[in-house]
Amino acid sequence: MKVLIDHSSPFLLAHGGARVQIEQTKSALERIGIEVEFVRWWDDQQLGDVIHYFGSIPHHYLDLARQKRIPVVLTAFFSSTCNRSDFRLSLQGLVTRTALALPGWSSVRRQLQWHAFRKANVVVVGLEAEQRVLEKVYGVPRQKTAIVPLGLDETYFRRASESVRQSHLLTVGTIRDVKRSVDLAEMARTAEVPILFVGDPYSGDDPHWHRFQSLIDNRFVMHKPHTQNRATLRDLYGSARGFVLFSQYENWSLVAHEAAACRLALLLPDLKWSRECFGHDATYFQGDDPKTNAKILRTFYDAALNLSPPQKDLYSWVEVAKRLLDVYNGVLRSP
Repeated sequence: MKVLIDHSSPFLLAHGGARVQIEQTKSALERIGIEVEFVRWWDDQQLGDVIHYFGSIPHHYLDLARQKRIPVVLTAFFSSTCNRSDFRLSLQGLVTRTALALPGWSSVRRQLQWHAFRKANVVVVGLEAEQRVLEKVYGVPRQKTAIVPLGLDETYFRRASESVRQSHLLTVGTIRDVKRSVDLAEMARTAEVPILFVGDPYSGDDPHWHRFQSLIDNRFVMHKPHTQNRATLRDLYGSARGFVLFSQYENWSLVAHEAAACRLALLLPDLKWSRECFGHDATYFQGDDPKTNAKILRTFYDAALNLSPPQKDLYSWVEVAKRLLDVYNGVLRSP
């Protein structure tokens, strides 16, 4: 079997979890004996049995793949949508279906993302919450979806050398508005809780980045640039007192699972993704009130060393690759 991987956003424009997922998926598939290439848009002689596309896919892409008889497995990301209430999802689906059923909307319908979800051979997501989005909003039958969790680099499963827990909490992620980096930094100063932020902005000109820089005091708000070195990241997790994330939304948060693998207690936003992944094994912020959340942050900080890390299944990327192989075999067997 030969799998061709394609993606909608070049890494030079946006780094983050999607890049890790794609690179690790390719590497793990190769480790279990699958031939994998990135799609070469300039090569009209490139061959493949399955295309695995990550992100938003143009509808005509699926039409052309179908003409070539190449099945397309689509990995979709519903970071914001999957955290909406079931009522809101049902209402969104009803409005969408009603509007697009109107006469004369066929050309519009073909341009929208929901059409692509229905036309892909299988849509892969990481959470049940995302699977509900496909069903409730886009009307994708459950049998055309697959839940495949994300994996962790083997580095996080190896026992690190014993390190002394430092006095700070750790947060890892892009310094940007969606991650609420400024809000968390302000909260750290209010609660007098030291937090080490590890990450970079998408752009040095981003006003959110400038605002964040102004809050760095190396007492309660500390910063290190992002690193791709997994051993370095593992050591950063291993020396932290606990892990905190305050983003507006996520789906399968790689960094939260990395922290869990490194046996850190977690403080997370109270959203569908976090409850599905960690349940009662994490501590949660409450809503958006800064004073309330500053108190929660302080309480978590004081208790972190005595809190149990999450007790949940964690997967290697090789295990994820084996699940994807089952998905690929399924679409190849389908008529």
